[in-house]
Amino acid sequence: MDDVEVSDGDSPYTVEKAPLRNPDLTPLSLNVGELLSLYGWYLLFGTLLVYLLLQYLSRRRSSQRSPPPPTPQDSALVARRQEAMEAARMKMQEELDAKASIFREKQKQQEEEKRRQKIEIWDSMQQGKSYRGTATPSQPPAEASSSAAARPKPDKKPLRSADYSPLSGQEGGSCTFRPGRRGPSAGG
Repeated sequence: MDDVEVSDGDSPYTVEKAPLRNPDLTPLSLNVGELLSLYGWYLLFGTLLVYLLLQYLSRRRSSQRSPPPPTPQDSALVARRQEAMEAARMKMQEELDAKASIFREKQKQQEEEKRRQKIEIWDSMQQGKSYRGTATPSQPPAEASSSAAARPKPDKKPLRSADYSPLSGQEGGSCTFRPGRRGPSAGG
């Protein structure tokens, strides 16, 4: 109450107030401006970080809430889905088993064919015939020799001429080896 004076002038109830010491807020605005110019980017990034942290925590809290209890409709749907998956698995397994049995049959036939060919080769060797003549038992030997002669051989051109030598440094070579100079360098 030091700032208030009571005077006994014309009216007994008049109260005079002291003038304000700092009517404008210039020093305060200068301090705030200086604070923002020094730490503005830090304040901006800090505020942004706090905002993102709050968003993350609110999402996490909402996701942690317990899901609603399963309904009978959901359990029936899950059961149907599992039955469908089991049926698809069974179908795929049956297809795989069928392919495996076909593969096994082919393997047995190939083994039987190889065994039969080996027996034929052994018999032909016992009779004194050559091994190569019976390598293809499905064709008679006369047909095998005629089919080889029937194929014309293509005329092959040589890739390089006969007198080409890569070490000679001639005949179409654009790069030649030149050894470097011996002795001290002229630069110094």
